[in-house]
Amino acid sequence: MKMNQLKPAHGAVRRRKIVGKGPGSGHGKTSTRGHKGQNSRTGGGVRLGFEGGQTPLYRRIPIRGFKSRNLEVPSVVNLDKLSLFDNGTVVTPVELKAKGLVRNIHQVKILGKGEIKNKLTVKAHAFSASAIEKIKAAGGMTEVL
Repeated sequence: MKMNQLKPAHGAVRRRKIVGKGPGSGHGKTSTRGHKGQNSRTGGGVRLGFEGGQTPLYRRIPIRGFKSRNLEVPSVVNLDKLSLFDNGTVVTPVELKAKGLVRNIHQVKILGKGEIKNKLTVKAHAFSASAIEKIKAAGGMTEVL
């Protein structure tokens, strides 16, 4: 079989509806739009969310809570993930991104879940108290950026 012989699966592709091509097409005259009214006209129809003049649902429902646009949620890394690094390594947000542990390197927080055995120098924007305790117990250091 060659590339020019490839065809989609049977029933996967449907023929486009041909409208306005006379009575023989089965979709002539009003072109499947009915007879009169807003939707039969060119450019007819209502905008998204319009409910015929009644107050639309998105305006009837009360606004609950507040979400700050400036809130920057930190990327979190647990201690058990830091076992990927060798002894004596300086772990920074750039190294964490290179290993695929975080996506955003602007705010990185180290959390204390799991155990760490390697002696590491960890540089991050924030640490949990248990993370600092476990890193120091393993002989490593923490540095807040």
